[in-house]
Amino acid sequence: MRRALPLVIAGIVAALALTGCSGGSPGTTAAAPSPTRTPASAPTPSPTPTIAAADRAAVARTLADLEREYDATVGVVATDTTTGETVAYNGDRRFGYASTLKAFAAAQFLRAVHGADRDERVRWSAADATAAGHSPVTSAHVADGLTVAQLAEAAVRQSDNLALNLVLDRIGGPAGLDRALAELGDRTTEVVHDEPALNTIEPGSTEDTTTPAAFAATLATVLDGQTLGRSDTALLEHWMSGNATGDTLVRAGAPEGWTVVDKSGGAGGIRNDVARVTRPDGGPIVIAVLTTRNAPDTAYDDALVARSAAAVLDAFDG
Repeated sequence: MRRALPLVIAGIVAALALTGCSGGSPGTTAAAPSPTRTPASAPTPSPTPTIAAADRAAVARTLADLEREYDATVGVVATDTTTGETVAYNGDRRFGYASTLKAFAAAQFLRAVHGADRDERVRWSAADATAAGHSPVTSAHVADGLTVAQLAEAAVRQSDNLALNLVLDRIGGPAGLDRALAELGDRTTEVVHDEPALNTIEPGSTEDTTTPAAFAATLATVLDGQTLGRSDTALLEHWMSGNATGDTLVRAGAPEGWTVVDKSGGAGGIRNDVARVTRPDGGPIVIAVLTTRNAPDTAYDDALVARSAAAVLDAFDG
């Protein structure tokens, strides 16, 4: 396990930068944030930004206002993958990732498992599904099981917890996914537990956390058409386009006519969404919106994610 940094647990003063980097680790003023290594395939930043400084400042003010309104901490990174232009707010602060991880587990499954191995049928008990928590698909298939590919789809589309755990079993467990993300350039995300333990973030620990900058860059990589190959990229996009738990998140905050494929996640006060948003002109933007409520035992609110996404995406709508 890599070094520990405190988790985001309090509202942070807004910071906005082209680089996607803002401030240090939550809960401290002395420690520097974990570095995020940008994958080699990530876009090169545009030398001539098209988003004005005044618009960036307006985004920062809006997000700071939302943090105060919801008593929450918000982290957002959005990158135009054609130009490399980025808008970021608390981009290098750590958040629990919750079920957004399922998109990257599915991506690694597609990257590592091929041919007939994808059709291996897996079975489990009703007790397994109950222990994992939210498992609507696997609970309905105790008698007949599902193929590993069907489990990967269920993890993304329905956020099925047991499906994630069974997919992780095929790619080396949480440690295997952690190594795979590092191979793709993401040395920030720390994958330690499966469901449901990954949703419990201990104060002062970085286990099962990431940053908006890390997840945005990794999403750009797994959807670049080369990392997974064209057909598997299209398959992952298809699964993400059917995310049953994302309609009230980035999709709700995107401008009218923009297309969204996403993977949401939430537990307790954590509510997140990672997405690729495509404008009508075909220009794609990857966005990671990670949020957490500051007060213990305060439930998350989907509107915080949607409004945060809207504030950032509006800056690209020019």
